[in-house]
Amino acid sequence: MRFTLIKDLKQDNAMKPILSGLLLFIIIYIISDVMVKQSSFGIFAHEVQLTLFGNADEFLEPISKSSFLEFIHMEIFFLMMILLTLSAVFARLSNKQPYSILIINIAMISALTSLITLGLTYFVNDSFINIYVGSFFTWHIVTSYMALYSLWKLHYAKSV
Repeated sequence: MRFTLIKDLKQDNAMKPILSGLLLFIIIYIISDVMVKQSSFGIFAHEVQLTLFGNADEFLEPISKSSFLEFIHMEIFFLMMILLTLSAVFARLSNKQPYSILIINIAMISALTSLITLGLTYFVNDSFINIYVGSFFTWHIVTSYMALYSLWKLHYAKSV
């Protein structure tokens, strides 16, 4: 994360395309994450409930404990990598904006909430599904904003 040490990104010609590529990959990941979850796990409460607990009337098996733990383990890793990297870029590029810390905190808290409430839904009570869905969409929307704003700031803002 060399970009966090450079005082002026205009002085280093190599960092702009590297950060642009990183931000584009993050945007692609966020979009594909929603699409993959839609097709395999579900992104709405009823779909998530069917995936987690199945439905005897429709002969749908619930997800096994080991499959769920593997899924949540991968989610923790990917969320951590995306959020920490994107937050470092966003904080660096929007350091003069008073709301940047608030946006980063919203992204982090909603991502953590989605992970925790999904686990609580599976192991404790299915009443946490709506909180999971809300926090899932919140962190995707906020991180999309962060990535797009950072990309715009990197290429079009005069202060970078």
